[in-house]
Amino acid sequence: MNALNIAEHMHSLGLQAREASARMAAASAAEKSAALRGLAALLRANVASLRQDNAKDIERATAAGLAAPMVDRLKLTPKIIETLAVGCEQLATMPDIIGEILGMKQQPTGIRVGQMRVPLGVFGMIFESRPNVTIEAASLSIKSGNACILRGGSEAIESNKALARLVQQALVDAGLPAEAVQLVQTTDREAVGYLIAMPEYVDVIIPRGGKSLIERISREAKVPVIKHLDGNCHTYVDDPCDIEMAVKVADNAKTNKYSPCNASEGLLVARGVAKDFLPRIGKVFADKGVEMRCDPEARSILQVVPGADLKDATEQDWSEEYLAPIISVKVVAGVDEAIAHINRYSSHHTDAILTRDHVHAQRFLREVDSASVMVNASTRFADGFEYGLGAEIGISTDKFHARGPVGLEGLTSLKWIVLGNGEVRS
Repeated sequence: MNALNIAEHMHSLGLQAREASARMAAASAAEKSAALRGLAALLRANVASLRQDNAKDIERATAAGLAAPMVDRLKLTPKIIETLAVGCEQLATMPDIIGEILGMKQQPTGIRVGQMRVPLGVFGMIFESRPNVTIEAASLSIKSGNACILRGGSEAIESNKALARLVQQALVDAGLPAEAVQLVQTTDREAVGYLIAMPEYVDVIIPRGGKSLIERISREAKVPVIKHLDGNCHTYVDDPCDIEMAVKVADNAKTNKYSPCNASEGLLVARGVAKDFLPRIGKVFADKGVEMRCDPEARSILQVVPGADLKDATEQDWSEEYLAPIISVKVVAGVDEAIAHINRYSSHHTDAILTRDHVHAQRFLREVDSASVMVNASTRFADGFEYGLGAEIGISTDKFHARGPVGLEGLTSLKWIVLGNGEVRS
């Protein structure tokens, strides 16, 4: 596509999405559930053809020298396709929240005032690598009564096109407009520039990818953005705490998986338990090949651990999202210093305290300024599925509208409704 054609393509997608959003907002729960169940059936019926299209992306990515972990993220295996189908069915069985009325109260004037949950309208989603995001975003959009425009990464274009065709077939089969879910058909990056600058068509942008992508969109967008830039999460081991539990949870928060944004990148340890706790977690990390970047006090304690990979922490380490087997380690005086450190250096994504002190736990919950704050649990739980949202379209560290894992409710808004019986204002 040349520049003119890209502009025409994007404005055409926007206009069609806006028109489709009106029909989706009025769609019944039964119609939306039928589309989701139909999509699940189509996914299962088209495993072979989906894998053929996916193989084209895999072959192209491998030939281009894409790193093995990135190639792995592109794969649509039968297991992944089945997981997507099950996810659609689970969404279909969840209650329909659109039209729900909240907080209706009678006022002295006689009017009754409350709020109604409604779709956002049209959201644009820009994502990289994983083609399964196409189905996750589409299914959440359908369930929440929105329309969406999806722009996946160029490395997964054939897979995304194949999945989007199934979504549109499921919509039409359920009596809903195919244009309720549209995929940008070009891999040209210029298309992103148009998508994030069409407030007449698009109500919100949701980027899901690397920091550079999200920074660009945040900088250039002319419509609101639901985003998080970093996942610099912390686990704070308090005095007093259950040392056995603290070792188990701190280990899971870091090593369960290194690449997600909810993995702990910083470990803070109260001075009162540091000499008991640090050698034990240090051995766990040493056995798993985790590099520890330490302040002087933590390093002096951890030096007793055989094979420990210890480095001196720099100022930058306290703010770093490693996404790797690396963790920063700092000894703090107690809960006050831990809270101050987290509020200064964290990305306000997810932070946890491991403690036996109820007062410390309550202070941590109140005073840590993050989207998810946890007591005696791994930061790896910061996830829409684990929170019972059914599915997640992303995680937000913004403070307006959606914050934390963004599920169905995050794709809706509330409007005020007033019921009267002829009342007039005096």
